[in-house]
Amino acid sequence: MTVDADIILRTESVGKRFGGFTALRDITVDFRRGAITSIIGPNGAGKSTYFNLLSGAFPPSSGRVFFEGSDVTGTPQHRFAHMGIAKSFQITNVFPQLTTHENIRVAAQALQTCFDMWRPRAAMKQLSEVADDLLVLVGLDDRRDRIAGTLAHGEQRALEIGMALASRPRLLLLDEPTAGMSPEETRIMMDLIVKLASERTVILVEHKMKLVMGISDRLLVLHHGELLAEGTPDEIRSNELVKRVYLGKREH
Repeated sequence: MTVDADIILRTESVGKRFGGFTALRDITVDFRRGAITSIIGPNGAGKSTYFNLLSGAFPPSSGRVFFEGSDVTGTPQHRFAHMGIAKSFQITNVFPQLTTHENIRVAAQALQTCFDMWRPRAAMKQLSEVADDLLVLVGLDDRRDRIAGTLAHGEQRALEIGMALASRPRLLLLDEPTAGMSPEETRIMMDLIVKLASERTVILVEHKMKLVMGISDRLLVLHHGELLAEGTPDEIRSNELVKRVYLGKREH
């Protein structure tokens, strides 16, 4: 395929079947580098399945996935971080007994190709500095020594994103980053996503329409496992089919 430097990720006619059930059917999408793209749709539309294909959680039953022009279809999930793709899931996944700083430092250390018990102190100091910088980026530097399990829900989500960023990804995938958050926590997370997108590409699955309409450069609308529409927030707002199927029921 011809490589377009502006396209960081592409799914080409991807589909996913679980036994006799077709969860996704023939989805071709180009994700532009440096943009925030949100995947929306009613419950059961196939959003989570598509996210799992993008993040390598499982391979498509048909079609191909390309990252920066390379075919990554079927690549083991643990290789994605090394390729430059990181993800944060809907369910918070932090080490609750460690401090916020320790969580991010461990995430950074895990990316080393192997564990070296004789690692020079200078290298460990570098990992600590990486963790400190990421805590500042996600707004948790004043929580550096707090035990992660004692953080508020929104702070734990921010910490998990900080852990994902330890791999210095060029593409960040976020699965419902504001799930369970208060309006204030949602606003803080929205600001963080916009800040993160200034240096990397962001793709997110999200239910909160006001959030995605406010921060997204582009939206994909899924319905019954198919791509119903794609476009800018204004184009999606004015799409009669989308309004009938989704927005008219869910706008809030």
